[in-house]
Amino acid sequence: MQSTRAASGSSSGSKSSGGGGGGGGGGGSRISTSGDDVRDDQRNKSGGTSQSAGDLNISGENPLQLERFQATINVNEIASALAGSNEVLVRRREIRNVIESDEVMKVDDYYFSDRMRRYERAIEKTVRFVQLVRMNGWKDADAIYARRCIREQLPVGLHWAMFIPCIKGQGTPEQQAKWLPLAETMQIVGTYAQTELGHGTFLRGLETTATYDPATRTFILDSPTLTSTKWWPGGLGKTSTHCIVMARLITRGRDYGPHPFVVQIRNLETHKPLAGITVGDIGPKFGYDSMDNGFLRFENYRIPRDQLLSRYTKVSEDGVYSKPINSKLSYGTMIFVRSHMISDSAMHLQIATTIAIRYAAVRKQSLMDEADSKESQIIDYNLQQRVLFELLGAAYAFHFTGQILAALYHRLQASLSANDLSLLAYTHGTTSGLKAYCTTITSDGIESCRRCCGGHGYSKFSGLPDLYTDYVPACTYEGENVVMHLQCARYLLKVADAVDLKEHVPSELQYLGDKHLMTVVTDVTTQDLSKLDTILMILRAIAVKCISQARAALSSAQKRHSSAGRAWNACASVLVRAAEAHSRIVVFAYLLQGIKGAEMSNSTKEVLITLARYYGLCLIRHDAVHIGLLSSSTLEAIETESEEAMAIIRRNAVALVDSFDLSDYILNSALGRYDGKVYETLYEYAQNEPMNQHEVSPAVEKHLLPLMKMTRSLFGGQSKL
Repeated sequence: MQSTRAASGSSSGSKSSGGGGGGGGGGGSRISTSGDDVRDDQRNKSGGTSQSAGDLNISGENPLQLERFQATINVNEIASALAGSNEVLVRRREIRNVIESDEVMKVDDYYFSDRMRRYERAIEKTVRFVQLVRMNGWKDADAIYARRCIREQLPVGLHWAMFIPCIKGQGTPEQQAKWLPLAETMQIVGTYAQTELGHGTFLRGLETTATYDPATRTFILDSPTLTSTKWWPGGLGKTSTHCIVMARLITRGRDYGPHPFVVQIRNLETHKPLAGITVGDIGPKFGYDSMDNGFLRFENYRIPRDQLLSRYTKVSEDGVYSKPINSKLSYGTMIFVRSHMISDSAMHLQIATTIAIRYAAVRKQSLMDEADSKESQIIDYNLQQRVLFELLGAAYAFHFTGQILAALYHRLQASLSANDLSLLAYTHGTTSGLKAYCTTITSDGIESCRRCCGGHGYSKFSGLPDLYTDYVPACTYEGENVVMHLQCARYLLKVADAVDLKEHVPSELQYLGDKHLMTVVTDVTTQDLSKLDTILMILRAIAVKCISQARAALSSAQKRHSSAGRAWNACASVLVRAAEAHSRIVVFAYLLQGIKGAEMSNSTKEVLITLARYYGLCLIRHDAVHIGLLSSSTLEAIETESEEAMAIIRRNAVALVDSFDLSDYILNSALGRYDGKVYETLYEYAQNEPMNQHEVSPAVEKHLLPLMKMTRSLFGGQSKL
């Protein structure tokens, strides 16, 4: 049988470190079409290894090298800014090299493995990851980054993303002292079991019960209905020994709603389910093949009283319930998860845009003009640029948004520890909207990138189909996106009411009370649109109008419907639009904040500012026509300014994705390779397809060949058509 080697190194080119290496700007000199004629210092200016004349694509050119030569940005400066500093960037490359050079972590079999093999390899990589962390002494941020470098969805992902953070956020000091050492050293493996077969985002609808028994000082967990079965938690099916279970706390005959409990579900020696536990894998899914999403049922299953996470709520030995000062105090963990989800959305969009933009620079198709002598690079087509450059802007915006929200989360935790709730409402409301907005744009954006790659984008070797199917669940878990948008909208309407009453509102939302916004943006010139502050002002004006329309629609609906809930439901589309408008302001403002704080040369920063300007203009276009806020002359000015910005982005597009510093290993894409050898790699990977181990397929030999032979004997080899 042939080797199923693919997707990392190959005989058509050694594994590239992606954007690793120094970077310079410059360009402008005429470039020979031969890679040999380009000076080494010019070859390396965008960060990467130099290539010889032998490293050309089949047309005799090295298009990506030519793209890098013409760029005016310093790739290493941007990569350092995205990492936080050059020291962090260097450290990350060291960590990445350890992961990628490890034999266990290879991705050769990624696209050729069935689900059982993918799960087995993911468990193998998990164990190796833990070993590498210990061997290299990686702590905190280093360990988190190392985990992100692994090219696989690990079944223990929720152990680090939810189980441990939940204990930290909602456990007492005593509970943390008991459980965290076990979890952090991998003596136990946990997950987070909230979603049920019949309920998900609607937390109050959960049916699993935890009834307190004061005689034994235990909680009795039960799954009273089929729909109360826990369903979907990652790592639950076959991997986890413990989980945080969200169950309805019942004591002294009263139901206090869902609360978090630490529950052991498997024997630590044999890994078999404990008595009273029914657990397993839910079966094949759209993607996520390496993840054992599971089901879980309880039957009269007892756990000690101290396994109710009791930082905010308590049950005494005799069953007296003590409620928290504020029911939203437990939101901290949820906000932590959402901030990480936004950073994760940035990384996935960076991967997708890197693949699509590099391929668009390599792929040539059609004559743009009949007078042309050569086919055009597809990156030169206007619609291709509009799609990819907006997504490129979003990838940068989401990156800085994730960084800033992580800092906001730490501020929130500090304030909650001091019983200061002033940040809670804004952080919860805004992160609800951002979770929905960023995950929707990213999942849709990955698919748009795949379509921009044409037919080859449909091949798994492009890296985009698996990227999409693995990422798209983010639109549902941790809160279904429509529900999250509506939570954000509810908060925005409350703030708008507070503005009317002249009450204090967060500084980030004081634009809702700016009476001059509408008059200022009615007739904006092209010159005005070159200013980022003007773009931000227009986005705020759009949000004000969207929120105003939502308030008016809700007021009208309340007169037509018998209840507030039905009126709210009738206005859902308008409310979602208001939440999206606010989220656009936040991601754009955070993008500007990130660029402003970055240390880099003026020429490099100017290109990032141009990208930000183009992205901001794209955000304006989403609502500008629909709400009728801007004049026709302003809309024309937006198009003019967009075209000018696209020309600058086009020159730097490949270098801008190189700045994400993504290696060929993490891209795992024939189309997105750093060296641009798309066709050679696709052909080589096809040779490694297991179906090609036989010249004649056994299925054809067994079934089709006898049919054709029999048919020929019946008809004497003569056509009857």
